[in-house]
Amino acid sequence: MRCNLNSLYLCVHDMKRAIDFYEVFLEQPVTVRDEIYSVFDINGFRFGLFAYERKGEHHTFGSNCLPSLEVAGKDILEQKLNGLQVVFPVSKIGANWVCEFKDSEGNHIEMTAPVRSS
Repeated sequence: MRCNLNSLYLCVHDMKRAIDFYEVFLEQPVTVRDEIYSVFDINGFRFGLFAYERKGEHHTFGSNCLPSLEVAGKDILEQKLNGLQVVFPVSKIGANWVCEFKDSEGNHIEMTAPVRSS
């Protein structure tokens, strides 16, 4: 089977708060703003926010499936963590710096940056 991963979404409790958080974090405006399903276009990848409670759905939150955002370097990674709730500190794993934080809705998000040789 050949398939492509073109999008993912996070469940959110408060759409406005989630959009505000990700507009600041991603340093870009939301592409599609909607009270139920909003989308950020990240280089052609659809990063969605779903207000699941507004549609009467129930979800169990956990940390076993993490969106992973890559930035260019450790300095940017550390800068983006400023003021966020870090749940996995910056650590070197293989050829990457890796960390994890909680967003405004309680979702765990991973961030990575390549280790640069000096």
